[in-house]
Amino acid sequence: MAISLRAPGRSNQAPQKKRAPRRQGIAGWIFVSPTLIILGLFLLIPVLMALWVSFSDWSGNGSPFSAGVHFIGTKNYQQLLSGGGLAETNLGTSLRNNAWYVLLVVPIQTAVSLFLAVLVNRAVLRGRGFFRTAFYFPSVTSSVAITVLWLFLFSTTGAVNKALSYFGLHGPNWFNDPNGLVHIVFGWFGVHTGPAALTQHTALGVSWWDWLAGPSVAMTAFIIMAVFTTSGTFMLLFIAALQNLGGDVQEAAMMDGANGWQRFWRITLPQLRPTLFTVLTLGLIGTWQIFDQIYTGTKGAPENTTLTPSYLSYTSAFGNQEWGQGAAIAFILFIIIVVLTILQRAVLRERRVSKRRMRQYDPSLQSTSSKELSR
Repeated sequence: MAISLRAPGRSNQAPQKKRAPRRQGIAGWIFVSPTLIILGLFLLIPVLMALWVSFSDWSGNGSPFSAGVHFIGTKNYQQLLSGGGLAETNLGTSLRNNAWYVLLVVPIQTAVSLFLAVLVNRAVLRGRGFFRTAFYFPSVTSSVAITVLWLFLFSTTGAVNKALSYFGLHGPNWFNDPNGLVHIVFGWFGVHTGPAALTQHTALGVSWWDWLAGPSVAMTAFIIMAVFTTSGTFMLLFIAALQNLGGDVQEAAMMDGANGWQRFWRITLPQLRPTLFTVLTLGLIGTWQIFDQIYTGTKGAPENTTLTPSYLSYTSAFGNQEWGQGAAIAFILFIIIVVLTILQRAVLRERRVSKRRMRQYDPSLQSTSSKELSR
């Protein structure tokens, strides 16, 4: 006769423990299902439809899934990337303009926002709330309204040129000047045409000499506007990060004789790495998607020097009825943003400290290494 040693009332505990996580998982999916349904209907499905349009010859009439719409493969992408026509030239011009815009706006707005955050985070500053509101106010103002204001400020007889005249400077015709800043600087030294190695070789229908022209004077006005309107938003992110930093490390550095710049560069800035990555990522995505300022302001003029991929995608689809090319430009821009974000993450990732550098700061490791050498 077998005697059971199992305690009474414990036979159902294991199944109940297994059911609890399942019930929690089901409850979690139920709670997030409304958000998933909304994202699927208004985000995922339109993206998939646009992807299909980029590989089809849809003319904009009727449904893109009708029988009259045919799959044409990568023809739209080939016309944009290697077609040798106007579509390729416009795409190359827009990418050049936007690349210079990103190259200047992202680091400048990051540096300005970090400077403002450190400035208004100081306890000795009076009226910090006022300055925070004042610096953040342009970020909540309509971009269309600021663009219209910018057109007045940077006109030929605007306030900016008037202020420059007080210093004996003759301001340019900002939004009508297609000359690149780099070419203007070269012109000061008598260089008006590039070498044959740059002028005779092209990429996406644009010569290397034009790729290196720098942002046009008109695009420079948009760069100034972007820094003015976005620095306040990123300032708040840096302020939140600065207020979460502990003061014990700063006090220890002060006792060791570190000055203000050394404490900021060696202690504060490394602790801001996650926030810095967030600010750079958001800035990178936002600057590659510039559209409303161009649409309201110059519409790509003068001479397409303010043309951007987002605006080119809009004009190709809604203006020229080239819906496949418009969708293809959007996905090319999407790939560029993803690749640059991945590269940025690789550059800013946390790196392990080598053992050689750790021995410089840890006495126990120094003694261990000396014993190993003695052996």
